[in-house]
Amino acid sequence: MRGIVKQFPGVRALDGVDLTVRAGEVHCLLGQNGAGKSTLIKVLAGAHDVDEGTILWEGEPISFADPLAAIATGVATIYQELDLIDGLSVADNIFLGHELARGGITRDSDMNKRARQLLARLGHPEIRPTREVGSLSAAGKQIVSMARALSHDARVIVMDEPSAVLDPDEVDGLFQVVDDLRASGTAIIYISHRLEEIRRIGDRLTVLKDGRTVATDLPAKETSTADLVQLMTGRTVSSVFPRRTTELPDAAPLLTVDGISRDREFHDVSFAVRPGEIVGIAGLVGAGRSEIIETIYGARRATRGSVTVEGKRLRNGSVDAAVAAGVGLCPEERKSQGLVLDDAVYRNISLASLERFSRYGITTEAAERRAARQVATSVDIRPDAPDRIVRTLSGGNQQKVVLARWLLRSCKVLLLDEPTRGVDVGARAEIYTLIRELADSGVALVIVSSDIDEVLGLSDRVLVVADGHVVHEGPSDAIDASGVLDRILATHDDQQMIQGDGDAA
Repeated sequence: MRGIVKQFPGVRALDGVDLTVRAGEVHCLLGQNGAGKSTLIKVLAGAHDVDEGTILWEGEPISFADPLAAIATGVATIYQELDLIDGLSVADNIFLGHELARGGITRDSDMNKRARQLLARLGHPEIRPTREVGSLSAAGKQIVSMARALSHDARVIVMDEPSAVLDPDEVDGLFQVVDDLRASGTAIIYISHRLEEIRRIGDRLTVLKDGRTVATDLPAKETSTADLVQLMTGRTVSSVFPRRTTELPDAAPLLTVDGISRDREFHDVSFAVRPGEIVGIAGLVGAGRSEIIETIYGARRATRGSVTVEGKRLRNGSVDAAVAAGVGLCPEERKSQGLVLDDAVYRNISLASLERFSRYGITTEAAERRAARQVATSVDIRPDAPDRIVRTLSGGNQQKVVLARWLLRSCKVLLLDEPTRGVDVGARAEIYTLIRELADSGVALVIVSSDIDEVLGLSDRVLVVADGHVVHEGPSDAIDASGVLDRILATHDDQQMIQGDGDAA
């Protein structure tokens, strides 16, 4: 890709980007949210036309009229926000648009067989091809999306944050697949904000900033983190988490969770959070972490136990009751669960506070816009354009919009599920600072993250969850990442022993 330019109304998203990818290499594409990475891969995938510049395939100029043309040539893309269709089976999603057929009749048995082979190749033979894809976890959906790319026998596969929802074992499986593809001559364009992954899996690097290529052909394993951060942000960003500036007050808990359970998801979870305290929940994907905080928020109904805020018990399974009591949630899937993507920034921010700006069912838009803009400025949402459609913002700024919603609401308890998923190093540092400022102002926070270092670095106290049970609770500075994993693995070993004894019986 040479001199690629792409303009949108008022925005020059790509300003002469160069990218060269060789067969049989993993080429890592880095840059902050908003640097142009997503736009570039959408140009390569045929989703955007090129305004200026040239795409060369095996040395010959080529253009992709649409995504089908790109796929037919040999380019398959796995987007960060997965484009699977709930309601269809796993096999139907894998072969959507290129169904296996004989005599014009779709052969479900052939597709199921081939889907099983692809899923086994990815290390997930337990995912049934006939299963409805909407019933899978986020990690399961990621695997299905990867299987779809493999089904095209693509020569270039673009992977946009493929490990964001995977646990460590699944990341190892992903990297094994990447190694196999590289050995077979397939080129991989790998996008990730996790710099340790880049060093582990990458061959060469290209860095984008403000729609331009600022470095290319860098060796992945030899380029230092400090150099990469400097290239991406133009400044030095400390990786140290902001520390508490005051003593945690000895106050009564704001949030008390007492023995909540949901059958087949998690069991007998109890903890309390004081004003200004940050409690982290660590565990592997599928351990029940998200289900716990969604139950606290009322989005799921507990089968046992209770949740109280300031000593008042919340109505079980009621989001309205939780929000009225001062509880806010930033969900894991911000695009599908936390944002109205085709509405304006200010409308998304005011969504939980509309009663403040309404009389007799009529919203006073000027007051709504003014209040939303003030809080948007306080969290530095960029660009500073309250009327801008949220879908057009970078991932980090979309996350700030969700945080701004609860700042406007002045919530007392804030539940954060994967607060920096898909967020670059610069925006991540800003979000860490916002979280610390919220805690220092007296908000009680509960944080779930797949990044164990993030949980330990932000939290005052940590819960370790494995197989739906809390297996450890204590100060975050009294345990490290290895200790967290040891407790998780010990629980898995115990469960396997129990299952083995049952089988023997």
